[in-house]
Amino acid sequence: MAQTNVAAQTYTVRKFTKTPADIAASMKKIAETGYRAVQLSGLGPIETAELKKILDGEGLTACATHIEYEQMRDNPQAVIDEHRLLDCKYVAISSMPKEYCTAEGFVRFAREASEAAAKLAEGGLTFCYHNHSPEFEKFGGRTGFEILYTESDPKYFKAEPDTYWIQYGGADPARWIQWLSKGKRAPLIHLKDMAVSGFEQKFAEVGEGNLNWPAIFKACKSAGAVWYIVEQDVCKRDPFESLAISLKNLKAMQAAGMPGIRA
Repeated sequence: MAQTNVAAQTYTVRKFTKTPADIAASMKKIAETGYRAVQLSGLGPIETAELKKILDGEGLTACATHIEYEQMRDNPQAVIDEHRLLDCKYVAISSMPKEYCTAEGFVRFAREASEAAAKLAEGGLTFCYHNHSPEFEKFGGRTGFEILYTESDPKYFKAEPDTYWIQYGGADPARWIQWLSKGKRAPLIHLKDMAVSGFEQKFAEVGEGNLNWPAIFKACKSAGAVWYIVEQDVCKRDPFESLAISLKNLKAMQAAGMPGIRA
């Protein structure tokens, strides 16, 4: 494992990862920015062996991936084999299929995904669920987020909380990450800041917005965070520059004693 626990989410630079040559160039830029790990997402077609060679050549660890839930459910052995080749332990879904976004659907997904996650665990993988804002809609007094983590198997169904989208859903990122501390259920954290322009909420580099990072990092440590993954869905500047700004700010937070960060 890289001597860091901060990674770049390659979805941030998805416009620059459409071909194998693009991917190689982008991984080189990410490494030059100072990252030593990546979460793989938004990549164009590439053979896994070629991707692994590119990562190794740039000194990058594949700390996690984002893949489609249907792949995990329907062909777990292929997912296991691919992640073994990448030397990657964590596999996450970027969002829940829309057909599950009802009160009954959240329950059904929690139970079905737990079964899929158990099969992945047999091959040494840890399943994580990445949220957006719809998980904070309430159904009978419970948010979808609560339903997912109370109705799923805590041994296999882990979390990848996204700080921006929790806030966007009208909730407190620190509170809900802390809520996952029982069972240490949040090994992956998506670090994403929120800024405001007039009445509009906007994505921002970590440390450039308004999120309460001291409270968030304290909660992350309690919840068992292993990897802090920087992602920015929309950047107002070159996305590689945005990744660099976030990393610079995280290093400053580490120097100031923020718990958990090894940037």
